[in-house]
Amino acid sequence: MSQSGHSSGATGGGAGGSDGAPGPGPAPFDASQPHLARPKLRPVRGFPAEGTTPEGQTVQMLGLADAQQISDKVVMTAPVWAIVLPLLDGSRTVDQVVSQVGRGLTRPMLEQLLAQLDDAGMLEGPRFAQMLAGVHADFDSQPVLPPGSTAAFADAVAHQAGVPQDAPEHERHAVAVREVPKLLDQWIAHALKDAADPALTALPKAIVAPHLDYARGWINYAHAYGRLRVADRPDRVIILGTNHFGRGTGVTACDKGFSTVLGACQADQGVINGMRHLLGQGLFEHRYDHEREHSIELQLPWIQHVFGKDDSGRYPAVFAALVHDPCVNDGASYDGAGVALAPFVDALRRVLAELPGRTLVVASADLSHVGPAFGDPQRVGGDEPAAVEARRKVLAHDREMLELIEQGRHAEMVSSMSWQQNPTRWCSIGCITAAAMITGPTSVRLLNYNGALDSEGLSLVTSAAMVME
Repeated sequence: MSQSGHSSGATGGGAGGSDGAPGPGPAPFDASQPHLARPKLRPVRGFPAEGTTPEGQTVQMLGLADAQQISDKVVMTAPVWAIVLPLLDGSRTVDQVVSQVGRGLTRPMLEQLLAQLDDAGMLEGPRFAQMLAGVHADFDSQPVLPPGSTAAFADAVAHQAGVPQDAPEHERHAVAVREVPKLLDQWIAHALKDAADPALTALPKAIVAPHLDYARGWINYAHAYGRLRVADRPDRVIILGTNHFGRGTGVTACDKGFSTVLGACQADQGVINGMRHLLGQGLFEHRYDHEREHSIELQLPWIQHVFGKDDSGRYPAVFAALVHDPCVNDGASYDGAGVALAPFVDALRRVLAELPGRTLVVASADLSHVGPAFGDPQRVGGDEPAAVEARRKVLAHDREMLELIEQGRHAEMVSSMSWQQNPTRWCSIGCITAAAMITGPTSVRLLNYNGALDSEGLSLVTSAAMVME
């Protein structure tokens, strides 16, 4: 079956027919397996897709992908199965699910879907445990994580430069190494051509940059990093991101370096050792959450390009941490077992005070996420009055919160967001707040603000470039 309508790039899984029953699964259902007798669905992400029947008809499909990105497989099935998935919580037997749903659902139909989900690692059980163990083993076997989200960007740049997509990897790599810096410079030149202050001569304490894909976020990356081209080179960069997919319930640190097509940034062992000494191994318990976390990796090409290598041929060392939402549970971890915000900030301040050299903190932050793509009823694109008013409200709310940050009132921003229940879904309150608490800036400036609309007007994501001095 052909499939479209999603951007994960993952392959695998089965397909459903237009009658609502899933197609043949890749593995038979084994009723003797306890995890299949009472199936428990892992966190999954559903997305609309299109498929074709054996007769060549186009049908609407429901794609299911691993929300935590442990598995790279996708299961394609019929949208009607959406009513069944919430019942797969481990408390019901297969027969109980069939009985509760009714509507013509039969046990063989459900067994086929469960076999597909199990094969794709989307059910709790031995198959998923095997996948997870593999991810953990790969992670712990290497001191520097390989490129993830930036690898696709590098390939796209090489292809744009004329390299066929099926060219050998070394050819695509060589062209990307040459062309990626050129593109970043072009973006910087465009973003800062009319800026009154296009350069910072002194290294600031922190910057805020987006973690949007570059196609939507390049202008704010360029506004933040472009101004650092003549600033003092940092000895280390602390990158604070958002935990989009992982299992960590509090601050989740990484003990690895990171690599892109431009090379590797080694892990700052001084920071890692100091933080482990003060907060224990619990800070790194969910280090695997960094395996596919784009909010960290997307900062690296900019850091590498703007600051370059020192005399020993090394880029600035990095320490990365994913910061949870302090609006939830007043800064404590979501379950009380993870590392809370305040102890993390205090420990990092103490560690940095004892280490030599210059430090730059980067808050990798996106702001509002609104529109039907995020569950809102109102479209946000177009000129209809309701859409215009929806955008106006988002911009007004963003501006109000950004002003609090500029005024050094980040604690008040968190309180306001908590009281309002984060109405526009800022996804990076934690890392922005942590950056301000760690660095204690005397001034915070908004350099640029931007919103990215999709072509259908179904989503609006905003971001900002800021500097903390």
